[in-house]
Amino acid sequence: MPGEKSAPKSILFLCGMNSIRSPMAEALARHGLPNGVFVASAGVRPGERDPFVDAVLKEAGLNGVSHGPQLLEDLEDSYFDLIVTLAPEAHHAALELTRSMAIDVEYWPTADPSTATGTREQIMAAYRDVRDRLKMQIQKRFGKA
Repeated sequence: MPGEKSAPKSILFLCGMNSIRSPMAEALARHGLPNGVFVASAGVRPGERDPFVDAVLKEAGLNGVSHGPQLLEDLEDSYFDLIVTLAPEAHHAALELTRSMAIDVEYWPTADPSTATGTREQIMAAYRDVRDRLKMQIQKRFGKA
């Protein structure tokens, strides 16, 4: 397919606190990419698990990630073929980290659904929107598994 890039062997999804966007992307990628692709997620600041993430992933038939939020510096291995950043602060951190490394960095601007207000259903809708946009972006970038 024109413009489609092949899937790298290892991908890190990086966002602010590794509590919403990056774990959601990790779960979606684990489900949609071939088994041989290593997928992880991390944040640049400490965060706490967000129950809305597990709820919208469960709706899509997916389990959340098994680990709680983890920091970039907590990862056992910091070498990935591709780092996908989902927030501006994460993008800056990734560029700083990879300044002297041959690691591709892609920025996928992704809204933070935790800023949504209103009823539980309105908040869930914001989380579903992020889930669905990430799923489409993963399929667009890596193709269907």
